[in-house]
Amino acid sequence: MATYKEVKGVTIQTLDADPVENVGSWSSGGSMNTARTAKQGSGTGSDNAIVAGGYLATASPARQTACEVYNGTAWTEVAEANTARMFGQGGGTSTAAIISGGDTTATPPYQGITETWNGSSWTEVADMNTGRVGHFLTGVTTAAIVGGAYPASTSVESWNGSSWTEASYDLNTAKTYMWGTGTSTAAIVSGFPNTVEQFNGSNWTEVAETNTDHREGGSGGISTDALVWGGEPGYTVNTELWDNSSWTEQSNLSTGRSYIGATENAPSTTTALAYGGSSPAQVASTEEWGFPPATQAKLKEGMVFLSAGTTLKGFGKAAGLPAGTWSSGGTLNTGRSLLGGAGNNTAGIVFGGYRPAYHAVTETYDGTTFTEVNDMNTARYNLGSASAGTQTSALGYGGSKSPSNTQTGETESWNGTSWTELNDMNVAKGQVSSIGVQTSALAAGGTNGSSMYDTNESWDGTSWTEVGDLNTVRYAFGASGVSNTSGLVFGGVPYTGSPPDGMPLTELWNGSTWTEVNDLNTGRAANAGAGTATQAICYAGNPSNPNNALTEVWNGTSWTEIADLATGRNGTSPSGSAVAGFAAGTEAAPTNTVTENFTAAAALSTVSLS
Repeated sequence: MATYKEVKGVTIQTLDADPVENVGSWSSGGSMNTARTAKQGSGTGSDNAIVAGGYLATASPARQTACEVYNGTAWTEVAEANTARMFGQGGGTSTAAIISGGDTTATPPYQGITETWNGSSWTEVADMNTGRVGHFLTGVTTAAIVGGAYPASTSVESWNGSSWTEASYDLNTAKTYMWGTGTSTAAIVSGFPNTVEQFNGSNWTEVAETNTDHREGGSGGISTDALVWGGEPGYTVNTELWDNSSWTEQSNLSTGRSYIGATENAPSTTTALAYGGSSPAQVASTEEWGFPPATQAKLKEGMVFLSAGTTLKGFGKAAGLPAGTWSSGGTLNTGRSLLGGAGNNTAGIVFGGYRPAYHAVTETYDGTTFTEVNDMNTARYNLGSASAGTQTSALGYGGSKSPSNTQTGETESWNGTSWTELNDMNVAKGQVSSIGVQTSALAAGGTNGSSMYDTNESWDGTSWTEVGDLNTVRYAFGASGVSNTSGLVFGGVPYTGSPPDGMPLTELWNGSTWTEVNDLNTGRAANAGAGTATQAICYAGNPSNPNNALTEVWNGTSWTEIADLATGRNGTSPSGSAVAGFAAGTEAAPTNTVTENFTAAAALSTVSLS
C-alpha cells in the first residue's frame, strides 16, 4: 500500500497544538454601566468606542444624557451630553466624536441638534437643516454626512466642521431605520427598504443587497470592506461581510439585538464593537469582533496533521456541517413553488411546480444562471424527486396534475436531454419524499387530496415495490438520502392535522424499517431537505409563519439550527447536497423566482482510518 508521502509527496506533520480557522468571531466584552437602546455612538474598533444618550424604559426620564467610553476592557462614565435624546447617530472616535439628530420627546418634531466631544466634554454646535431620526451618519468631527430619516427620505447633508449643508447627492431610494459606515466621501449604507447604496464622494450607486435585513443594525469598516450585524426584524444575530462585490455570512452575535451601538468609524472589518440595544428589553452587554492573532497557526482546507502526536485530523467540508451560509443565487425563468429538484448549487436541475398554473418546465442551474431545457411529459406539482440525482440524471414521480388536482403516480426519467415515461407508482399520490437517485429511490408518505399515507414505495430503476411503512402518517415534508436503502424524513403535516403548522418528527430508513430519531428543533411542513441519512440540512417550510427562513443541520444524531435563508419560503426545491445545496422558488410572488445557494463551512475533525 502506498504511503501518504508517496501519494502527496510530503509526510504528515505532527503539531503540538491544533491550528485555528482564520475567521472573525464575536467574544464577550465589558458591560456598559447603563443598559440602553437607540443611542448615539461610534469608535474605531474593539478597543475604542463612545456612547451617548439613548433610551432606557425603566428610567425616568427614559431618554438619557449619560455618556460612556470603552478602552477595550471596560466602560467608564464621563461627562454627559447636553441634550437627552434617542435615535440619533454618531461618528468619530472616543476622544473626538460627533452626534446629531434624534428625538427628545415621544412626539415630533425630530431634532437636528448636533454636539461634538473633545475627550472631556460635549459642546452644542450648528443644527442640521432637517431634524431626523432613523438616519445614518458617517465621518468624523470635521467632515461627515447624514442621510435618510423617518418617514423615509432621500435627503443628505454634509458637515464641514462648523455647519451643515444640504447636499446635491441624494440617496437613490428613500430609506429609514438606517445603518451606515465609512467616511464623508466613501460610505456604504442601507436600512428599510433593504437597498444598499455606496457613495464615492459625488453620487450614490445601488449595489448588492445584504442576505438578511439589518435595519437599525450596527456596522463598521469602509465602503469597500464593510461589516454589518444585528438589527430588525426579529433581533437578528446575523453578521455579514462586504467585499465590494457581495455579502457573505460570518459568525453570529451571541445576543440578537436591534437599535444596537456600533463602532461605525472602524477603519477595517478586522475589529468592531457591538454594545447595548434591544433584545427585546434594553441590554448592557458588549461583544468584540476580531480575528486570531497573526502569529497563530491557521487552518487551510485540505490540511491533514497529527495532533499532539496521537490523533490524525483533517480540515475540510467533508468533516461535517458545523456551520454554513446562504447567499444570493440565480433567478428562475419561471416563478413557481412545490417543484422537484436534484443536484447541487453549481450543477442543479428543477422541474414541475405550480403558481399560477401546472408546470412541466425544466431548468438547469450552474449556480448563477437558470437555463430552460425540454419540458416534462406531464405538467404537475407536489411531485417527488430523487434529489440525490444529478443535472443529467434525474427522476420525477407522483404529484398533482390537471384537471382539478388529479393525483398521479406517473414516473419520468431525465437523461440530460429529455424526459421519458416509466412505470407508475402503485399508489397515485403527491407530496411524497424526495430520496435517492434515478435508479434507486423512495416515495414515502404523501396524500391523494382526501387520504394521507404512511406507505412507502421503493424504486429499482424499473418498477415500484411497496416496502415498510412510516411510523407516522404525513405529507409535505423534507427528506434526504442517496438510495432506496438509506434515507431520512423530517417535518410534514400529520394525519391529525394538529399542529396545523407541521411537526418536528424525524424518521430514519435502513432499507427495511423506519425508526423514530431526534426531532427537529422547529416543527414545520412544506419544508425541503438535502444530503444523506447521516448528514443533512432541513430548510424553509411553514411553522407559524408561511415564509420560514429557518435552517437546521443533522449530524446523524440530532438537529442544530444554523444560518437562516435570507428569504423565508415554503414549497421550495429540494437538492442533493448538504454541503452545496440550493433553494429555488417559493409560494408567493415576487420572491418565487428567487434562489439561494447554501455552502457549508470547512470543519476540523478526526480522520478515521480503515
